[in-house]
Amino acid sequence: RFYSPQMNVHLMERLSLESGLRLAMEREELALLYQPRVGVRDGQVGGVEALMRWHHPTQGTISPAEFVPVAEDSGLIAGIGEWVLHSACRQLRAWREQGLPMLRMAVNISSKQFLQDSLIQVVREALHQTGIEPARLELEITEEMVIRNPERAARLCAQFKELGVGLVIDDFGTGYSSLSHLRRLPIDSVKIDRSLILELPHSPDAAAMSRAVVAMAHSLGIAVTAEGVETAEQWEFLHQLG
Repeated sequence: RFYSPQMNVHLMERLSLESGLRLAMEREELALLYQPRVGVRDGQVGGVEALMRWHHPTQGTISPAEFVPVAEDSGLIAGIGEWVLHSACRQLRAWREQGLPMLRMAVNISSKQFLQDSLIQVVREALHQTGIEPARLELEITEEMVIRNPERAARLCAQFKELGVGLVIDDFGTGYSSLSHLRRLPIDSVKIDRSLILELPHSPDAAAMSRAVVAMAHSLGIAVTAEGVETAEQWEFLHQLG
C-alpha cells in the first residue's frame, strides 16, 4: 500500500482531534449556544435550537461540522449526545425557574445516535432528571436518516410520539426531499435548509422550492421553519408564504 504525505497529515489531524475531544469532555470545553426560533406572524421567540461548540484552548472555537464526524467514528458521540440532551433540558428548566416564557428546545440527533438502541432511554432519562415536559423537547433528524433507515425511523418516531416529544426533519430541500414518504411518519415540523433560504428571494429556483415545501407541508398539517433568515427581504418573502 502507498500513502501520500497528504493522507498522513489528514490522519494525524484526525487523531489529534479525537485525542483533544476526549480531553474536551473531561475539561468541560464543550458548550451549547441557543439559536432563537421566531414566529413569522407575531415576531415572538417561541423556541430555540441547541447548537454545540468546542472551545479549544489553543485553536479557538471549533464547529461541530469538524468534530462531530470524528466523534461518530471514534464512538464518542454517544457520550456527547447524552451530554447535549441533558444540558439543553437543564437550561430550559433554568429559564423556567427564572420566570422566562416557556419555550421549546430543539436538539439535533446525529446519524450514529439515530442507530443506537439506547436513544429512547437516554431521552427519557434527560426528561425525567430535569423535570421537563416531553412536549417542550423537539428532536431533529435529517431526511437522509429517514430514507436510509425507513423501518427504524418509523419505529423510533412512533416511540418518541408516544413519549410526547416533538419530531422535526432537518436540512429539508438538500437533495432527498420527498414529503410523500414523510407523511407516513408523525412529523411535527420540517426545516427548509439554510442553503435555500440564503438565495431568497432573488433565486427563482429557491423561491419555487420554498413555496412548494410550505404548501405541501401545510397541506399535511406539518409546520415549517426557515433556517438562517438574515435579511428583511427573506423575512418578508417567508411572511407572505405563511
